[in-house]
Amino acid sequence: SELIEFARIARIDMLIVSLPLTAESRVLQLLKKLWVLPVDIRLSAHSNALQFRPRAYSYIGSVPMLDIFDKPINDWDSVAKRAFDIVFSIIGIVVFSPVMLATAIAIKLDSKGPVLFRQKRHGFNNEIVEVYKFRSMYTDRADPTAKQTVTKNDPRVTRVGRFIRKTSIDELPQFFNSLFGSLSLVGPRPHAIAAQSHNLLYNEVVDGYFARHKVKPGVTGWAQINGWRGEMDTNEKIRMRTEYDLYYIENWSMLFDLRILFLTPVRLLNTENAY
Repeated sequence: SELIEFARIARIDMLIVSLPLTAESRVLQLLKKLWVLPVDIRLSAHSNALQFRPRAYSYIGSVPMLDIFDKPINDWDSVAKRAFDIVFSIIGIVVFSPVMLATAIAIKLDSKGPVLFRQKRHGFNNEIVEVYKFRSMYTDRADPTAKQTVTKNDPRVTRVGRFIRKTSIDELPQFFNSLFGSLSLVGPRPHAIAAQSHNLLYNEVVDGYFARHKVKPGVTGWAQINGWRGEMDTNEKIRMRTEYDLYYIENWSMLFDLRILFLTPVRLLNTENAY
């Protein structure tokens, strides 16, 4: 647990487990905890009695390593993804600026309070990021910690709020999050820090939940376009959302991002779980 905390703070690039393969149960116990980190994880093979083919190893100096986990979206892939975010965020801001302006006016006319709602959520590497949304609740009833999820016909939601939540217009300011770099356009959706299900934090419900944070969270994601959006009122919904998020991380490509981005407006027409 201390190593995980240190690895997040120090932003290490690689973590090497130097126990011999014969310590199987201990190695597996360690890897089960360490795999949530956004780092390369290697198993030292210097004392390995088994001789694999040379191609099976990578090397640190002359010491052979078995590659267990690789940091996702690394090196030039991360550069390409950042360029993708900047270009399409600017396009999104330009295209939706009339909608955002009209929404801001409607919110001001409908209820007292600021136009934007800022919420602290978990970002890349479990860091805390501030996510922008159009305010959809009455100011005196807002819940920045999201301990109480929004339910159908929730009295905390304003008239304008119901419409912009249903249509996901409330998420449009997150184009600026993506442009500034705290979010990516496509990735696992960020959850509020204190988000709960039946008085349990999400990471207490799903083993390996924090592996979602091995990449930047997104404005839209693979889970959302497959129907796992809206209220997370059961443990099964949280598990399924996490499963889809991990699938995205393991299978990321630029084409996959483009597919998710262009399918998002189509899939958001289904507003059954959005309120």
